[in-house]
Amino acid sequence: MRVALFTDTYLPDVNGVAKTLGRWVQFLQSRNVECKVFAPLSSSADDLGMSIVERFYSIPFLLYPECRMAIPNPIQLNKSLKAFAPNLIHVATPFNLGITGLHYAKKHHVPIVASYHTHFDQYLSYYKLQWMEPMLWKYMLWFHQECQKIYVPSQSTLLHLQDKGLKRMEIWSRGVEESLFRPIVNRPHVWRQYGINPDRFIILYVGRLAPEKSVDVLLQTFLALSDTIRANSHLVITGDGPLYQPLLENYGGASNITFTGFQQGRELSRLYAAADVFLFPSASETFGNVILEAMASGTAVIGAAAGGVKDLIHHNQNGLLCKPGNIAEFVNTVELLYHNEGRRLEIAEAGRTYSMQQSWEQIFSRLYDSYLHVLSESAGLAREHEAAMK
Repeated sequence: MRVALFTDTYLPDVNGVAKTLGRWVQFLQSRNVECKVFAPLSSSADDLGMSIVERFYSIPFLLYPECRMAIPNPIQLNKSLKAFAPNLIHVATPFNLGITGLHYAKKHHVPIVASYHTHFDQYLSYYKLQWMEPMLWKYMLWFHQECQKIYVPSQSTLLHLQDKGLKRMEIWSRGVEESLFRPIVNRPHVWRQYGINPDRFIILYVGRLAPEKSVDVLLQTFLALSDTIRANSHLVITGDGPLYQPLLENYGGASNITFTGFQQGRELSRLYAAADVFLFPSASETFGNVILEAMASGTAVIGAAAGGVKDLIHHNQNGLLCKPGNIAEFVNTVELLYHNEGRRLEIAEAGRTYSMQQSWEQIFSRLYDSYLHVLSESAGLAREHEAAMK
């Protein structure tokens, strides 16, 4: 099998999509599958020595500036594709690079699959671009009509896309790196590093700092806690994005709010494990990798009952769900866990158990089998076509 993957984000980018695709390519290589990745230019790509990745000049994407839209060189790209001769194409973006992959697949009769990662339609209203939604969906339906499979990260995403008219979908879930995210941590050491009293009730947020992540709900929830609880609590915000500087200017001087900036790897795992509650109010997630990471770290999670988050959190079992944007509900839920340590620990333990069942090996094995099925199905259709032409 020779797989060409087209994506607008890839390692060393540090978002969930890039990491997932990077792990997937590593899994394919472990099965002796030849891979070629076509991705936007990354300033640190050369440091990784990834010979399987071909980069193209890119510009920032309007709705997600940290991601880039590649401007492919058709001559260079077609030459690379001809030399590689893929027998399966996977498009992880519906934009420039994805269109190139789609055109090549159609012209050379190569089976094509797609993966859907981001609810860009739900981002539009945050940027006052909701008028573009009908055009976006018309385009998305056109783009995916030739795909033999569309891999989506959660059941809620599948239902959302089904309502929009997409077909031939299959769930490609996500796993957690259990060797990294564990509930073992020196809590006093972690928080004293940031000048935080470890005796405080620590509420943690991890994620991109952008309007579509409902960071306003996070801050309003914390500020609406009762005076006593807020005085004994500390909000830790981990991440970067377009709202980082404005938030820092408005709240950076607060004695009970700390911005850690972007963190990853062992430092991120320590933050998860050292927190009392993980609060994630975003209602626009297709999956919610950070939810699984917090669960694996043994921290009780509170999330919005929307998107992929509600597929991960089973309310009152491995976490707690609140109505999206409902500040009063989020406040009551945080205060419930503040007052009831036993309940908080029960939820944290159940979350940890659930997260340990989300094995990357099993998830990737199912996707690999789906690839094989697509190839087999395509070969069968080709044979039928040849027989009909005789």
